[in-house]
Order: sequence, then structure tokens, then C-alpha cells
Amino acid sequence: LMIEICAKIKPEKKIVFTPFKRFTYDEAMNLYGSDKPELRFDMPFIDVTADVKDCGFSVFSEAVKNNGVVKALKVEDGAKFSRKEIDELTELARKHHAKGLAYITIKEEGPQSPIIKFLGDDLTAKIIKITKAKKGDIIFFSADEWEVACGSLGQVRIEIGKRLNLLDNNKLAFCWVVDFPLFKGNKTGEEAGYGEIAAMHHPFTRPLDEDIELLDKDPLKVRSNAYDIVLNGYEAGGGSMRIHEKELQQKIFKILRIDEETAQQRFGHMLKAFEFGAPPHGGIAPGLDRLVMILQDEPNIREVMAFPKTGDARDLMLGAPSEVDPKLFKELHIKLDLEK
Repeated sequence: LMIEICAKIKPEKKIVFTPFKRFTYDEAMNLYGSDKPELRFDMPFIDVTADVKDCGFSVFSEAVKNNGVVKALKVEDGAKFSRKEIDELTELARKHHAKGLAYITIKEEGPQSPIIKFLGDDLTAKIIKITKAKKGDIIFFSADEWEVACGSLGQVRIEIGKRLNLLDNNKLAFCWVVDFPLFKGNKTGEEAGYGEIAAMHHPFTRPLDEDIELLDKDPLKVRSNAYDIVLNGYEAGGGSMRIHEKELQQKIFKILRIDEETAQQRFGHMLKAFEFGAPPHGGIAPGLDRLVMILQDEPNIREVMAFPKTGDARDLMLGAPSEVDPKLFKELHIKLDLEK
């Protein structure tokens, strides 16, 4: 379907991979630092965690000691980046929760970096060999807990792609991302369930059958039967198979700390329906507005929507939000106790 749409609307654009590449969530994060990987240019991460775990550079060794990872990103011809540009990329990594951004530049006279004196010449040479870096290249490093290390370096990768003009608008790089985690850590307690664990997508996503037994042992390792189709670094559609058994759905609610009373109040109709043998069901929702945006080389999705809302959620055509007639509040039994 996507191939047909693109061929009809923009035949001059080249679809890079057919069949579309397929990554698990873990693979996408480990290689590109994103669950929406931008594949118009090939610049994957190299994991050097095992190689630097006992090195003299404490930023690396401490990250590994705390069960974190160290990811390397080799950029061809990146040695030409100025100190100002490296500082800007470092600040970008910090904005995405990294503590910093280490680097080694491979100059004509040899490797240069403030961290070489801690790594030593032998380990520096080993890293250069592992990453297949050559003269004129630069290697960036991110060391932190897995999600932060991958995610922050992923943002740096995209910015480098922009600066080196690697994002060719005449290319359409589709891929599938599958096997998302069913749950994620809920540090703020603001998401569904209000417990230590929140649903990655929503509480009705079906776990993979082979992971169901992990629900009782290690919920954060459970993968879901969810899938996204990605195009040029954007989600162009997403979906999942849904839970259709009452007992399994109740177990998910329990893990999310949704008590029985709340579950019955909010989802009782669905749990009742499951008792009568609801069939397996699922699907996918294509993001047609996002697809049109990409095909039209339009960076702002609002430009392809008929009646877009502004950044502060106002609808200019309808004049919404607007004042509400007090009679409507009365009908809905809503009381407003606002300061005058």
C-alpha cells in the first residue's frame, strides 16, 4: 500500500529498501538511538561497553559499573567539525539528559582528544580499529544508562545528518519496528496505573505469547505484539494486537496498580464482553497526514491539515476554545468555583 501511494503521488522519489527493513525495538535503539530510525543515511552506533569497562576514563568505566553502556558513533569526514560545532553537539546531547559527549578526532598527525590520556594509546588504537575510523573521521561517545546513552546519541546522529546534508528528500526509507516493550518504568507516577510501571502504549496491548510467563517474574522484560511503520525518521503508522481474554487483561491491570473497583468502573463493559469469547483483534492506523507531509517535503505537519490547531491548541476556524454557556454546565452537573 505504501509503495503504491508513493509511486502514484511522488514517482520521482526513490524507495530505498524493498521489502522494508525490520528492526526490533531493542535493535533500533541500539543501532540508531530511536524507535523511529532515520535510514536515509547509514551511520549506526558501535557498542564499545565491553572494551572500555576497565579503562582509566572514569566516565566510561563508571557508566559500565552502574549497568550502563558506552556507544560510539563514527562520522566519516567529521574531523572537520570545529570546536564550536562539537560544543553545539555536546549541548544537544545534554538537552537529552546525557552528561556530555566525548570524542576522538583522527587527524593527519594522529588521533586527538582530551580523553586519550585516560584511555591510553593501546585502547585508543583498539577503538579506532573497532569503529573502522580513518584519517579525517571523528568518533563520538555516549556513556550512561542504556536509554539515555542511546537516545541522546540518536539526537546527535540526526543533527550530524542535517549538517552533512545526508537527508536526501528524494529518498523514502521505510522500516518496521516491532517487539516494543509492553511496560516502562513510571518514575513520575503520572501515567496510567500510578504504580512503578506504566504501559508503553496502552493497557490493552497484547504481550507476545512467549513472554506471558514473564508477567509474574519480570514485567519490564515483557515484549508487546505492537508494530510501527517508520518513514524517514517519522512514525507513519502504528498498531498492535489487543488482549481478548478477561484473565490476561485483569493481570495487566493488576501490574499497573489499577484496582478491581477502578477496573470495573472504567473497563467493566469490556471485561464482561471478554467472558463471551471476543475474537482476537488488532490493526494498524496509518498516519496519512504525516505521509503527505513527507511526500510534499513539508517540515510542518500543520501545513497539510485542513483545520490545524495552533501551538497553544486553539482552533482558529471554530474560534475554540470559547466561553461556555452556564446552562451547559448545569446540564452536565459541572460546578465552576473560580476566583472572580
